[in-house]
Amino acid sequence: MANVVVIGTQWGDEGKGKVVDLLTERADYVVRFQGGNNAGHTLVVEGRQFIFHLIPSGILHTGTVCLIGNGVVLDPGVLIQEMDKLGAAGLRVTPERLAISRYTHVIMPYHRALDEARELRKGSTRIGTTGRGIGPCYEDKVCRSGIRIHDLLDPARFQEKLEANLEEKNFMLKQYFGAEPLESARIADEYLAYGERLAPFAANVSEILQAADRDGRNLLFEGAQGTHLDIDHGTYPFVTSSNTVAGNACCGSGIGPTRIHKVLGIVKAYTTRVGGGPFPCELLDETGTRIQKVGGEFGATTGRPRRCGWLDTVVVNSSIRLNGLSGLVITKLDVLTGIPTLKIAVKYRCGSQELSSVPPELKALEACEPVYEELPGWDQDIRRVRRLEDLPANARRYLKAIEELTSIPLDLISVGPGREETIVLRNPFD
Repeated sequence: MANVVVIGTQWGDEGKGKVVDLLTERADYVVRFQGGNNAGHTLVVEGRQFIFHLIPSGILHTGTVCLIGNGVVLDPGVLIQEMDKLGAAGLRVTPERLAISRYTHVIMPYHRALDEARELRKGSTRIGTTGRGIGPCYEDKVCRSGIRIHDLLDPARFQEKLEANLEEKNFMLKQYFGAEPLESARIADEYLAYGERLAPFAANVSEILQAADRDGRNLLFEGAQGTHLDIDHGTYPFVTSSNTVAGNACCGSGIGPTRIHKVLGIVKAYTTRVGGGPFPCELLDETGTRIQKVGGEFGATTGRPRRCGWLDTVVVNSSIRLNGLSGLVITKLDVLTGIPTLKIAVKYRCGSQELSSVPPELKALEACEPVYEELPGWDQDIRRVRRLEDLPANARRYLKAIEELTSIPLDLISVGPGREETIVLRNPFD
């Protein structure tokens, strides 16, 4: 028995979905513990592509139970769309396969409206939010005015909270942002219908996890976004609205920290980020464009192109410290095939200083210049390789450099988007 947390070590989009899908073969429960439908996981299974925003990636394994924890902010309309799409594909989602914490906060139409209005007002200073209402929903959670899943099951209580919230939100939308106010009756009808549909899925996820842990089940905790988008530890203010680090797996699902056994960090073989914010290793040349095209670096949620750059071990090593990583997974190694010379950032130079960790000050990070180690590339197609020793010598040298620069062992290496296109060195559930 092992309980494993999967975390992104960069700015998200590291390929966590594929890794979770792969590890689910050994997991009995897969738990999503933070974020909302601002995250997207793309999986390719037997040539079929699946994109998930809320349902844990483990839903593709029929013997696995998927849980949505209290740390998630849930758009019920999006969740139901995902359920219906899976049903149309022959994968019926039932309460035996999916449970939602009754404590999970619900994204309301006024959250999305405020999100979009704020970004529009900021103009050139916008941070690049997806406009899905994630931040405003977390705001209501913190100021204790949020609507939770259990409120959708109590029409009178829901109506009372909706009216109180709309009075404030409509004032902000109309008087400050100059946007259209929202109608209470239409929202009530829509969301109470969601409540009826989701009622069989509402549960106490913390109690489910406790029982599963006592029974010796394997638990897999699935993070969204990446460490450097963490609201506390990321490149603030260019961050998401929740804690993306491994410690939040406990807070966001209702399990104690002593029950976590391993934390697996997902490292893309290069670096990407979406939206604004400092990016020391960004490539604004033909190599960056090539990586973007070959890697299919476009957001699963928004379709926005991702900014691409060399692998940054300053970023990764900061993630190792923040998450207490026990192993690394290297993804998209195949994307680097054909690039003659590869670079890895080993430290930053900031004026007269050399830094080995990401500075908290935005201006300092923007002034940092990466110090690179250069390595020779490889030309051989590696997507059919299933053993480390069968990789080209220069690919092995690149992986060895990562291991040495991070002092963390490699567990898995992804050499293609398919579930089977993976080299397994250590299974974290062993």
